[in-house]
Amino acid sequence: MASTDDSASGRRRVTLVALGVVAVASAVALVAGLLSWTPAPTEPGRALTGDEAERLAAARVSTYRDVRAGVRVALGTGAGRTDLVGWVDWSRPLAYLGVGGPGAGQDRGLVQATPTVVVHRPDPTAIVTPARPPLVPPGDRWRLRNLPTDRGLAGALAVLFGLATDRTEAVEPLRAGGGRWLGRDTVGGEQVDVLRAARRPTGRTHGTPAAPATARPTGGAEDPRWWVDRDARLRRWAGRLADGLPITVELDRTDRPTLWPVDALGGRSGLPRAPTDEETARLGRLAARLRAGAGAAVTVAAPLGGATNLRATGWLSWSAEVAYLSVAELDTLGRRTLLRRDRAGFTRADVPVGPGAATPGPPLPPPPDVGWRRAGRPTDELDVLVDAALRAGGPPPPADATVRFRGDRRAGHPVDVFEVRHRGLRTRYWLDRSGFPRRLELRTTGGAWAQLDLEPGALPAGVVPPRPKPPRPKPPRSASPPGKAGGPVRST
Repeated sequence: MASTDDSASGRRRVTLVALGVVAVASAVALVAGLLSWTPAPTEPGRALTGDEAERLAAARVSTYRDVRAGVRVALGTGAGRTDLVGWVDWSRPLAYLGVGGPGAGQDRGLVQATPTVVVHRPDPTAIVTPARPPLVPPGDRWRLRNLPTDRGLAGALAVLFGLATDRTEAVEPLRAGGGRWLGRDTVGGEQVDVLRAARRPTGRTHGTPAAPATARPTGGAEDPRWWVDRDARLRRWAGRLADGLPITVELDRTDRPTLWPVDALGGRSGLPRAPTDEETARLGRLAARLRAGAGAAVTVAAPLGGATNLRATGWLSWSAEVAYLSVAELDTLGRRTLLRRDRAGFTRADVPVGPGAATPGPPLPPPPDVGWRRAGRPTDELDVLVDAALRAGGPPPPADATVRFRGDRRAGHPVDVFEVRHRGLRTRYWLDRSGFPRRLELRTTGGAWAQLDLEPGALPAGVVPPRPKPPRPKPPRSASPPGKAGGPVRST
């Protein structure tokens, strides 16, 4: 009996030893495998099914129908990465972003953009990690920017605007090898398909035409990847810009506030409607109201062209039809332009300024010997804006070309903003309840809005040239007195 127990005990010991050897060998093999492991080649995926192709073709339409969304963009990698956080409204369209990250450089700060205009509020002291911008944007320090086409920030904006379209894209090219299914993933708690397609989202920024879409998809490994859910909604996008910089975009459709454009992009949205009888009468009295006043002080902010940021101060008189301004460009130091408009047209002269002078009022009286150049008609959009301000003292705008755009406030006064589309121009008049225009705005050819603010009051001496004194009448000629030339003296 004892021998039987000893035999069984021996077999158990042999079994345990064998299992231990196997376990040790497995552990050694596992550690060796972890130390020597290298990633497997990327799985090329498979061709898209019909459902996947249709969802990918509809993804940008779904984005457009969602109107707006929160976005988070990573542009580049490592120490050169730029982060963009904010929102995009594809219905306007408008992007409003905070720019940060270790590689943000001079782009750090706040950005608002349409497909044709980029305005930037630089903030070199902002923290590296970007935060969402304030819903009501700051009203100062915004500047027009001209960015390199399809690179860096401009390329990221083009991608953001290009993620939405109002037309479903063709499905057949995707089925014919222009798209691949790469796998599944989870984004925001939702399961998505990761799809690869040659089509690239392209938009326009700061007046630069969009790059043409790929005509014949190839399905290459460098094509962008699209994270699309079961409802054909895009959740994430990753690709490369024209310069090879990697970019990833995350969309959050639960974070979608109404955006407020800054003044240079037109300000808050309105609900245009026809003017009421009272508003029409107020517009009709505008000319008489202006000509009866003394005039107004003028302040101008004019973003023109691709990156010209003009600021001007001066005065205007409707009764004399005279405007006199000192104009400076924010990026041009040491020089300003004197601009004068009278009944004969426009004259301007370039004059030097000392350090620290921003946009002081023009010298009075106007200096006569600074090389004035005359032009009878407006030569740029600043001239057009000044001309429109003076013409407000003339016939009222056509009633059928005028809408009441929105209500607002200016200089502490409630105003009605009227928009006039006439002769190819879009002009806005900010009329207070007394009928005085607190602001005039002009839509520029670049797509921005220039502002001319007015404050009524007496004008300093020298703005309006003195009226020439009428010539004194000559005394009537009379007969020559006796003893003077004119005939002999006759005695009686």
